[in-house]
Amino acid sequence: MRGLILAGLCLLLVPAAADARKPRCTLRVHLEANARDGDVFSSRIPSPTTGKNVVIQKTPAISERDVVAFAAYQAADGSYGALFQLDDHGKLALDTLSVEKRGTYLYIFVNGRGVAELQIDRRVSDGKLYVASGLTPVDLGLMKKAWRVIGQKR
Repeated sequence: MRGLILAGLCLLLVPAAADARKPRCTLRVHLEANARDGDVFSSRIPSPTTGKNVVIQKTPAISERDVVAFAAYQAADGSYGALFQLDDHGKLALDTLSVEKRGTYLYIFVNGRGVAELQIDRRVSDGKLYVASGLTPVDLGLMKKAWRVIGQKR
């Protein structure tokens, strides 16, 4: 009897373990931080575009959980760019930070790689985040598994 229970439990856990190993697409949007915030709240990194050392907040303002869809295109440099459509939470976060943090920078990371540095110069209330270039075909493949393509039904 114990053997049957143990076998049944193993059968239930195997799909969950297999699912945990699948690669997932990550999108993290970090705000520029104050250099005096300390190591608990901020990190020093080289800028994805300029290479200068910059200070960013450790906690992302927007993540892959806030994305509902995307549209990709090929950029002039051979890489890919994308437009990300955010859900209500992401739309509110983007709107709030675009008003409160005007003049500072956003640092966008896709799958752990810095792909964009955007200066906040106006209010963004439409819930769309634009990455001009820097994405790879592997990134696009993971994005297609995670989110729907804008204009297509899932």
